[in-house]
This record gives sequence, structure tokens and C-alpha cells, in this order.
Amino acid sequence: MKLLPLKSMPVLLALVLLSSPANTGEPIFTTQPELVLKTGAGEGPVWHPQLGLLTSGDGNINRWDLEGKTSVFRDGAGSNGLLFDRDGRLIVCENRKRRVTRTNADGTITVLADSYEGSKFNQPNDLTIDSQNRIYFSDPQYGDRSGMEMRDKDGKYVEGVYRIDPDGSVTRVITHEVDRPNGLIITPDDRYLFVADNNNGPGGSRKLWRFEMSTAGRVIPSSQTLIHDWGTTRGPDGMKLDTAGRLYVAAGLNRPNLPQETATKPTAGIYVFSRSGKLLTFAPIPRDETTNCAFGASDGKTLFVTAGGTLWKIGTTTSGAKIK
Repeated sequence: MKLLPLKSMPVLLALVLLSSPANTGEPIFTTQPELVLKTGAGEGPVWHPQLGLLTSGDGNINRWDLEGKTSVFRDGAGSNGLLFDRDGRLIVCENRKRRVTRTNADGTITVLADSYEGSKFNQPNDLTIDSQNRIYFSDPQYGDRSGMEMRDKDGKYVEGVYRIDPDGSVTRVITHEVDRPNGLIITPDDRYLFVADNNNGPGGSRKLWRFEMSTAGRVIPSSQTLIHDWGTTRGPDGMKLDTAGRLYVAAGLNRPNLPQETATKPTAGIYVFSRSGKLLTFAPIPRDETTNCAFGASDGKTLFVTAGGTLWKIGTTTSGAKIK
């Protein structure tokens, strides 16, 4: 996909803001999206106050430091989602090796989970952590499905969501409630889990769901609530919360990806939803595919966005929610 010229952004932004979301008048973004890096930022952005921004891209974990210099943080990681836990350790969805790992302070790597009930995971994709230090991660399967091992008791393939407890035990919390789970995030009070349902096959689900959670860290299936449906364009991917409880979701495409994603209207960018699930505003990103986002910078009021290997930043009025 070709980058649109930056001079096109104000016009595109105005058109989308007028045509789609409910503009409440409350400012959310303070700047236009700005291109920061042209390569190396495919997925999994995460901010660290000393390291700067880490991203998954080109098979590595890459670093964009506080001075704007780039380097390879971990070569050959084969990663997607990234997260720092409360002890500052990096938790990684290693989709190529089909596992979730932790990089310890001394640089050693601990495998947190690589199988469930004797079956290898599919492609661990994204992750979130609750107030009890329980890690939740999604496990979809994109592309070739011939190597899938994860099945239910009836032999049906499972693309689920799992919980890793501090004692190392692994529990499946979503089996077939969503079509193909991708991005996910839990609210700071552990009450809700948002799950991006992003099946990029023909007729696949492209929806954002919200589930209520039990105190034991289990999804309550009957609480499943549809927040937004992207229809025939690319569905939701990574997401983050701000301190006001608003949800920022990366989704969409700028031109059709036939035969499965047929929408012709540009839809790629960051969608912002209120606590109640109302679409408040949209910031278009002129690059396919918009994959994920993360708050960062010294005040936490910069939203970094990964899209097609490129990195963008947008100023925000509210800082991102932090793991405390």
C-alpha cells in the first residue's frame, strides 16, 4: 500500500469526523497523525519510561529510544503483542514459536505458556494483565491452518483466549464465544474484558465485544455485548484505554482487500469509544493495515500507532491508563 501525502490528512480527518462518529465536542486528539518511522513497527507497541517505545517488526523486537534513535532490542523474537508487567519485565506473545514468554531483569527468558492440555497454541497474538497479575492472551490462527493442534472435546478447532495465573497455571476463558480473537484489554477494575473479533476470511466476524468478568478471572458468557461491527472492512485489532475509561481501537483498511474485505470507503485508523461503547471520534491513518496502538511519552499523552510496518504518533488530551 502507498502512503497518502500528509497534506491530505486534514481533509480526510474532517470528512471522517463529520460522517461517522458522534462528535460530542469534547477534544480527544490534539494533533494530526504524524509519521515517525517508515519501517520496523508492525505490531505490539509498548512504552517504557527508560527504554522508550518497543515494537514488533521484521521478525524482531525493535526499539525507538527517548532520543528518537532506532535499534534492535531482541533479534529474531518472532513476536506480536508486548506488555511490561508490574515488575518491569517484558511479556511477549511469540506467535512464531507459539508461546508466551517473560524476559527477566537479567535478560533470561522464561516460558510462561506454550501449550494447553497437551496441545500447542496457535499464534499467541495480544495480551493484557489484571490487578491480580493474571495475564490474558488471545490465540488466533491466521494463514495456513494445517499445523493447528488446539481442538475442543468434539474435535472442533479452537481459537481462544487464555489466562496465565501467577502460579503458572493456564485456563481457557473463551472457547467459541468469538470467531477469531485478536486484540484484548481488561479494565483496571477487572470488571470488563474487551475482545477484538477479527476473522479476515470471507464472511468472517469483524466485531468488538465486551464481556463481564468474575472475580475468579473468568469470562461470563451471558454478558457478551456487541460494541461495534466493522462489517465488510478489516476488523478491530489492538486496543488501549485512557485514564477517562475511553477505548482506543486500531481497525480498518483504506482500500479493499479482495475477496474478503470489500468495503471501498477508507476506514483505517483509531476508533475511540466511550465507557458505554459509543463511538466518539476517529483518527484516520493513511497506511494499511492499522494494527495496534499504545500511549507513551513523558506525560503519557501521545498515542503511538503501528500501521503496515510504519509508526505514527497523535497527541491526546488524556493520558493512557497505566498498570499500577
